[in-house]
Amino acid sequence: MKFSRQTTLRSQATVTGVGVHSGLPVSLTVGPASVDAGFIFVRTGLDDADREVPAVAGSVIATDLATVLGDREGPLVSTAEHVLAALRGMGVDNAVIEIDGPEVPIMDGSASAFVAAIDQAGIVTQSAARRYIQVLKPVQVVIGDSFGELRPHAAGFRAEVEIDFANPVIGRQNFALDLNPESFRREVSRARTFGCMNDVARLWSAGFALGASFENSVVFDETRLLNTEGLRFRDECARHKVLDVVGDLALAGLPLLGAYRSVRGGHKLNHAVLTALLADRSAWRVVEPESARRSRGHAEAGAGMVGGMIAPAYGPDVS
Repeated sequence: MKFSRQTTLRSQATVTGVGVHSGLPVSLTVGPASVDAGFIFVRTGLDDADREVPAVAGSVIATDLATVLGDREGPLVSTAEHVLAALRGMGVDNAVIEIDGPEVPIMDGSASAFVAAIDQAGIVTQSAARRYIQVLKPVQVVIGDSFGELRPHAAGFRAEVEIDFANPVIGRQNFALDLNPESFRREVSRARTFGCMNDVARLWSAGFALGASFENSVVFDETRLLNTEGLRFRDECARHKVLDVVGDLALAGLPLLGAYRSVRGGHKLNHAVLTALLADRSAWRVVEPESARRSRGHAEAGAGMVGGMIAPAYGPDVS
């Protein structure tokens, strides 16, 4: 594996939009963070002091309609997956994400606005070596007719997604991505969230998806696509599911060395597989690239936050 160092943002950049469920205006700012900080959400605009929540698996409190992060006092930020996907996909290791509302703005339903914000802020290299979570053995989760698996894969991170919808316009689609900044930007960053019109109507009646519109969602009825501008990709729905995978698995706390496969999956399955991996201490270890280890002259022990747990570098030993 090629030696690489951690990265952060050179400066701050701000995007504004509406929350997909509340329909309320919200502003989000991404900015620099220190070495080994990971991704940290700072909720501003509260009656008392600002509150922080680390973007790690242990902070997830709901996955029904989106990935929701919070703490003992309750939820702090929902729909976190698209901005997290942009940061991880573009190769950012450490960032502070300030948000003045309960939801990350939906923007156009994809991660493209967050990629543009990262481009505006710029990416800089930091002094410390990048560390990875290496998957050592397969970990599988089945929820109903959904299946998810993380397995060893030495050449970076790979996502393989299969969707199979009863709606004949969506149907069955497959997409696979070997993640790097170029492939993320080109292949999945512009893929939008999607749904069926009858589901959207049901959510509206229940008080959800109040900010959803044809400007930020791909919508189908039983016979056709309703967006007049058409699709950005023939398999845009499967590509968006890959986008969600990148964002949800960013909650590992470090980049993953492994391959993830999901069939009929979503946020709940992604989180369940990640949680199962982190709970099995024989299934993963924290590593640095070989050239980084050689430059130290020995496998120096360290510690870091992974999924809300302290994890020794280069461990655990596998019997």
